[in-house]
Amino acid sequence: MKKQIDVITIGESMVVFNPLQDVSFIDSHLFMKQIAGAESNVAIGLSRFGHKVGWISRLSNDVFGYFVHNILRGNGVDTSFVEFDDTYPTGLLIKERIIQNQTNVYYYRKNTAASYIGPEVLDDKYLAQAKYLFITGITPVLSESCHETIFSAIKMAKQLGLKIVFDPNVRYKLIDNEAAYKNMLHEIVGLVDYFLPGKEEAKFLCGFDTPEEISKFYLAMNDELTIVLKLGEKGCYYKSADQEEYIEGIKVDKVVDSIGAGDGFTAGFVSGLLDGLNIRESLIQANIVGAMIVQSNGDIEGFPNRNQFNSYKDFVLDPEKDEVNR
Repeated sequence: MKKQIDVITIGESMVVFNPLQDVSFIDSHLFMKQIAGAESNVAIGLSRFGHKVGWISRLSNDVFGYFVHNILRGNGVDTSFVEFDDTYPTGLLIKERIIQNQTNVYYYRKNTAASYIGPEVLDDKYLAQAKYLFITGITPVLSESCHETIFSAIKMAKQLGLKIVFDPNVRYKLIDNEAAYKNMLHEIVGLVDYFLPGKEEAKFLCGFDTPEEISKFYLAMNDELTIVLKLGEKGCYYKSADQEEYIEGIKVDKVVDSIGAGDGFTAGFVSGLLDGLNIRESLIQANIVGAMIVQSNGDIEGFPNRNQFNSYKDFVLDPEKDEVNR
């Protein structure tokens, strides 16, 4: 079958109320209405780069659900396999910034529509059109049916020859049993092609501290794996069976909102792979997109289109350009 979709992803998206003031929620009076969700963030980021992306989920059949759906559709993401639920709500996320650059996040996601995603939503003909499956460690801990869905999707993707990209996106508030949680994520690592944890996430999951130790641990688990450690402002480090390198980060003068940077990184990386770039080139692109994201207020608002990315890339890689060309 001809590949008609570049990437398919599965997961929850929530409505966000993001304060316009750096004060406590109690004293905040003005909020921006936005959306958030690692999988939908990555879907939008890739779509803005011109890639064809499908997002599978469940939303409430009300204004919150319609708002999320409209944002995804408006950004060109295919929502053919999004179901609307008459019983359960769309998740809610409230941000609070008491101190600039330090954000508190409050989730209201228990018994949401997305937590009732089940494996019956998966369609092998739909997945067969794609090149990549992107998943996170969030969805399989939302519920037993979500857990079953993600593992069914992995199995189906492997049978169909898709490459699988996995970001653990550790959410400590969702962990009930730490040992079982780590075992579940490690089971996924053993099945995927690309593993993209943050360094602190990886340290929490495997107990090792340095990128070299962490990568050795995970390559012993899956010798066909490429692990990419996100190192924040320091950039990233990657290792596969025959390659290993640190990629320097992009300096940012002012961080506005760091939430969503990892999703921007992932979108930039996968976009590079889809464009035929090698790992190093894809990770340079990932670092640049991540740097762009942290300079905007919101999870998706800083995602660039191709022209915006190219303009920023030219500037950060050639800072000697004069002011007119900035």
